[in-house]
Amino acid sequence: MKTHNLKKGNAGEELAVTFLKNKNHLICDRNYKKPSGEIDIITRDGDTLVFIEVKYRKNLEYGYPREAVNRAKQKRITKTALWYLKDKKQEDVNVRFDMIEIYYMSDGTQVINHFEGAFSF
Repeated sequence: MKTHNLKKGNAGEELAVTFLKNKNHLICDRNYKKPSGEIDIITRDGDTLVFIEVKYRKNLEYGYPREAVNRAKQKRITKTALWYLKDKKQEDVNVRFDMIEIYYMSDGTQVINHFEGAFSF
């Protein structure tokens, strides 16, 4: 990943973490990597373990950020979530897959959309 894109992604994740903490999510892990892929943020929302993909854009020139989370990306995230559950010995736990998109409107207004249960296994 280009350095610029990495910095942009990190900035988006920081905004998402702040947003999630304000919604009383407990941050468990960030940037969990396995050969199958990466999960940006993993939280606890009550008794549910939440795997969160964050997409950040400066503008909508290339479409809404959520459009980048296609079926192939979802499959990579769910495979990686299975690794996490195994590594952390999490059995019989409620799981949810969320997506957070962050972008700016032409007037500079920041938009954060949190899609709970955006996809499933």
